[in-house]
Amino acid sequence: MGRVGVLLLNLGGPEQLEDVRPFLYNLFSDPEIIRLPFTWLQKPLAWMISTLRYTKSQENYKEIGGGSPLRKITEEQAAALQQKLQERGHDVQVYIGMRYWHPFTEEALVKIKRDRIEELVILPLYPQFSISTSGSSFRLLERIWETDPALQKINYTVIPSWYERSGYQQAMAQLIAQELDHHPNPDKVHLFFSAHGVPLSYVEEAGDPYQQEIEACTEAIVNTLNRPNSHTLAYQSRVGPVEWLKPYTEEAIPELAQQGVEDLLVVPISFVSEHIETLQEIDMEYRELAEESGIKNFYRVPALNTHPGFIEDLAALVVESLNRPHIHFSEVVRPDKKMKMYPQERWEWGMTTAAEVWNGRLAMIGIVAVIVELIAGQGPLHFVGLL
Repeated sequence: MGRVGVLLLNLGGPEQLEDVRPFLYNLFSDPEIIRLPFTWLQKPLAWMISTLRYTKSQENYKEIGGGSPLRKITEEQAAALQQKLQERGHDVQVYIGMRYWHPFTEEALVKIKRDRIEELVILPLYPQFSISTSGSSFRLLERIWETDPALQKINYTVIPSWYERSGYQQAMAQLIAQELDHHPNPDKVHLFFSAHGVPLSYVEEAGDPYQQEIEACTEAIVNTLNRPNSHTLAYQSRVGPVEWLKPYTEEAIPELAQQGVEDLLVVPISFVSEHIETLQEIDMEYRELAEESGIKNFYRVPALNTHPGFIEDLAALVVESLNRPHIHFSEVVRPDKKMKMYPQERWEWGMTTAAEVWNGRLAMIGIVAVIVELIAGQGPLHFVGLL
């Protein structure tokens, strides 16, 4: 085996306030966020949305210190993984490729070619697969690979998802148990698993396995924890007038309060690093909602970050991936249901706070809807009485 590398994939995030606007532009310029019928609209709309939204987004980042910690944490994860692999006797170089901010995926590929990597494991830091997260990064890599002869010489393998890993589940259960054991009546604490949502049409019409993987992951962690606590799974970060996976976090929390739940421990099930959606959306906005609803004690399980058991399991996953038949982009980038475009969203009125990815996705849908209204005089905005 030649020189071995691992490419960690993640979303990326603005590190300081002046990064917010260009980060949002990069995000909305991605045709995988929402595919438009006219490609020439993509960049003008991205400019428009990023211009209109960056001030509000900056306010959210100010609340968590002025920028996303995602790059710093991902670099710490990469360093820990590289050290663990070396301890196992594997001389492996770990790289970071962010989708929408530095270090970009393209920057990581330059380093990989420079270092003459011959074997490459591509590992997304998303435990569960979605066409909008891991899938988007895989599609980008596939396009780059097709046009770069140097990359085509690399023997690579892709890891689509890894939520079924017992080491990952045990690490999550350990973090939950640690938080429960700080409570005077740990068995009475309700476990609230909160996952990032996606529009329902992605699952039902585009074949995204995300919901199935989230549900299976939640049940596996509950079984691994082996405590008597009741639990709920809900989906956060819904924005805009479309139907998303249910139940919604912002609706489930008040419902639990009405049922008499007083102690709530939130488990961020789809995130392995602290970022805007844990530090601001959960810790601030959902905490306020819970307290207003009558929840007396609101806690959150920290993200895995560099949890030793988590890093150990990632290292084992890398080694196993090198020693089994390789998986290529063509096997993972497309959902089971073949579609030329993502499905039209079902419109359902409702609005919550902005999340890093879906804010842009739904904002772009809204602008397209306005264009349709102006041209045709009818459309979803007309239907919900906004015009």
